[in-house]
Parts: sequence; structure tokens; C-alpha cells
Amino acid sequence: MATDGTPRRIPISFVWIGAQIVLCTTKNAPKLPALRENPAVARTIGTEVHPPEILLIRGTVELDEVDGIPDEYLQINGGYQMTPEQRVEWEAEVRSLYYGMVRIVVTPTWVKLIDFEETLPSAWEELVRERAERQNA
Repeated sequence: MATDGTPRRIPISFVWIGAQIVLCTTKNAPKLPALRENPAVARTIGTEVHPPEILLIRGTVELDEVDGIPDEYLQINGGYQMTPEQRVEWEAEVRSLYYGMVRIVVTPTWVKLIDFEETLPSAWEELVRERAERQNA
């Protein structure tokens, strides 16, 4: 939630750690007061292929302030194509910029996979059922 009370959605990278999702952010990130006030979160992860696969997650967060750079942050951002020299420069820049970060640890309480083959969004399921009823009438 933004400071003016409106919804706020900011893209952020993540990594799976066991049964939890870990995201990392700056200690001064605007999202932190909102997460401290209300630790309930929702996340959607989707593919860019057809048919898409979409993972819907609801859960709660724990905020873990750390000094320095969390290993997860380096892991999350290590997937970008960089030469070894670029990686060394990038990591040095990151370490000089951040004096600490906050690990946002999401523990899922509800999960649903929509794959558009076996499972559909509920509104689509209703439309498919209604079409079948019309065709069978």
C-alpha cells in the first residue's frame, strides 16, 4: 500500500528457499512500513509461454534486517548474463552502496497453480460450464 492509501505493486526478484520465498530490499524501502503494519501478502508468478502457467501465492512475511548483503540477494541477481569481470564490478558496487538490507521471507499459507489445461481461473471455469450447458440444451 502506498503512503496515500492506494494499492502499490513494485516488481521485485525472489528466490525459493525450501518452502519459503525470499526477497531482499533496502532498509529504507517504502514497502517496509506497510509490511510491518500488515504482513499479509499475495504474489503471482507466471511464465511467458502459451499456455501460460501461473502460480498464485498468499502468505505472511517476516522481515529480517541484516548487515551487509544477504546471500540471497547475490543469488537472485546472479542470473543476469555478466562476464566474470562485470560480476566482480557489480558485486563491488552493490557492497559499496548497501550498508545493510532487509530479507523479506514469505511463508505461503495458500497456493494455486493455474495452467490453462488442467486448471483455469474460476471465472473461466464458470464460462466453460455455462457453454457446455448451452450446448447440451
